[in-house]
Amino acid sequence: MAGKLTYQQAGVDTRKAAALVGDIKGHVKRTQQNRKLLGAFGLFAACYDLSDYDQPVMVTGCDGVGTKLELLLEYDLLETAGKDLVAMSVNDILTTGGDPLLFLDYIGIAALDEDKITRVIGGMADYLEDCNCILAGGETAEMPGIVPVDVLELSGFCIGCAEKPDLIDPTTIALGDVLIGYASDSIHANGWSLVRRVLKEMAPGTVTDEEMAAWLQPTRLYHDVVADLKSSGIKPKAMSHITGGGLPENLERLFVGMGADLEIPQWNLPGIEKLLEHVDAEDRFHTFNMGIGWVAIVAPSDVDKALSAGNGGHILGTMTAQEGVRVKVSS
Repeated sequence: MAGKLTYQQAGVDTRKAAALVGDIKGHVKRTQQNRKLLGAFGLFAACYDLSDYDQPVMVTGCDGVGTKLELLLEYDLLETAGKDLVAMSVNDILTTGGDPLLFLDYIGIAALDEDKITRVIGGMADYLEDCNCILAGGETAEMPGIVPVDVLELSGFCIGCAEKPDLIDPTTIALGDVLIGYASDSIHANGWSLVRRVLKEMAPGTVTDEEMAAWLQPTRLYHDVVADLKSSGIKPKAMSHITGGGLPENLERLFVGMGADLEIPQWNLPGIEKLLEHVDAEDRFHTFNMGIGWVAIVAPSDVDKALSAGNGGHILGTMTAQEGVRVKVSS
């Protein structure tokens, strides 16, 4: 009879995983400079005290990095993967008017790789520190035979809170309200299945390393825009994170019986014309953010203040009676 097996021989090293928790404590500590958990990090669940809120309403969101992850792994941009993971969920929390409080991650990997995982978590902590959100815990799962070698599975989960009167209410949108768009930093983390398909059809070297680096920049975290809107006393009628579906689909979900004709600036991302020339002229607006990653809908009286919130603000158009969102690029 063969010798008895250990969990490690089956491909899972629980002792190594326990050591990793200690290794990432420095990153966790960075995310607790202003907010702190109620109780210690590393317990089986995380607690947060909401007593500072008078009428707390919890808000939640979850997302991933999508197929962009394949190229981030290929180009060894693991910190970017961590930033994308945070931004995709935190930005969604911000659209509600809520504060992102706690973030949790899921990492699936064939065999524990401390360097890779620590780099991903380091990128997460960079963004979480920026937006005052705690890295409250997560799950690192060794999945031999399920997750391919040299692949990571990533999912992120964010929990936020808002005072009930501060919640954004899209039902207040009215005809004549103004749509303010804020610049994206890159393609962000949507549309990469199409990007990858186009890259396969291009001749090698068509996209330079510098252009690919620009395309792969992390998703912009729009907490600066939201914080500036709040500090200036503006409560937007609605806010939208422009992800899969582009401007039309992400905006149309906010209102009924109205629409908008939008004119957006030229997308100045290096080399982006090489991608767009391979993409259907209409479908591009339903796939990519086209240079606008965030939209706030505000009353006409709030336009000037909204334009100075964060950076990269542009007037895109106004709410009209014709249903649907139509987008064109400035000539």
